[in-house]
Amino acid sequence: MEATAAAPTPVPAVVPPPPSPPPLSPAPEPPQGVPAVPASAAVLPGWLTPALIGVAIVAAFAAWTAWDGREQVRSLELELVRRQQGSAEQAADARVQSKQAQELARDAAAKVALLEARLADVTLQRSQLEELIQSLSRSRDENVVADIDAAIRVAMQQSALSGSAEPMVAALRSADERLARINQPRLERLRRAVVRDLDRVRSAGVPDVGALLIKLDEAVRLVDELPLLSQAQRASTPPVAARKPAGGASAAASAGDWSAAWGGRLNDWSQPLQAAWAELRGLVRVTRIDRPEAMLLAPEQAFFLRENLKLRLLNARLSLLSRQADATASDLQVAQGAVSAYFEGSARKTQLLLDLLRQVQGQSRQLSVPRPDETLAATTAAVVGR
Repeated sequence: MEATAAAPTPVPAVVPPPPSPPPLSPAPEPPQGVPAVPASAAVLPGWLTPALIGVAIVAAFAAWTAWDGREQVRSLELELVRRQQGSAEQAADARVQSKQAQELARDAAAKVALLEARLADVTLQRSQLEELIQSLSRSRDENVVADIDAAIRVAMQQSALSGSAEPMVAALRSADERLARINQPRLERLRRAVVRDLDRVRSAGVPDVGALLIKLDEAVRLVDELPLLSQAQRASTPPVAARKPAGGASAAASAGDWSAAWGGRLNDWSQPLQAAWAELRGLVRVTRIDRPEAMLLAPEQAFFLRENLKLRLLNARLSLLSRQADATASDLQVAQGAVSAYFEGSARKTQLLLDLLRQVQGQSRQLSVPRPDETLAATTAAVVGR
């Protein structure tokens, strides 16, 4: 509220010196009908008129000053009242705004607390994300090595089941391409191992399993036709009488008619003797047998021998289908030993069976795909030495 303005102080008027009296002139005559005023009463002192004028001026100035001061005081009072009313209104507005400001402050405080909580959550998530990114960047090489190891092991299983080297070749080629893209010096040893194993697997020849199975089936069919040592038949010899006439005829043609007649008589006498001698020689036969039990084989035992030999060949066939080269070679070796021990080795079918078994055994040694042992060892060393 503004202070009330003070009333101005009236300034005293400056009274001028009385003017000099004018020269005396004869007094005018009063008009007719007006009583004459005595001369002593009409004449005033010379200083009184200016004094009266100054007093009038001072009074007028004082009145004007008083009026102006009153107007100013009235205007000040009106202004004061107006400003007091405005101040009251502003105070009421200020109270309302203060309440609104308090409510806004409470809302702002709640929002700030919520934002701080969210900021804390975002900060925590950011720290976790940074740790995850750092962990991923650190373990990128380890993940690549682990993926290569897992892919190669799966390819080994697929190659063992299918008998083909293509899964192994594809896995090793993919590993080489990934390592080439990464181009890490610490994985250079692993890449060299992958390249060497890839060349070794490509150069390995895998036999035709279908052809080997056909040979084993043919061997199983020949088992029933093999002659046993105990049942070997004597080689049929042509009768002596059938051979001698030719020799006698040639001798008779060369020696003449007289010698032909004499030789015919000798042949007639010698034919019964030679036939008897051949029968005597057939009664006794000398044969070298390394296993005497092969000659003592009974017919029912021969049946079981053939069946066991078939089962052994079928086991070799199953091992061949399951890509088990060692089991296949073992079964074929046992079958060859049984054929050599109990069957006639000079027979054509026996020799054919043994030849089939040798072919299957020789080709089954390359049945399994080479293992990438060097690559597996390099992956293990890369994981351990990280």
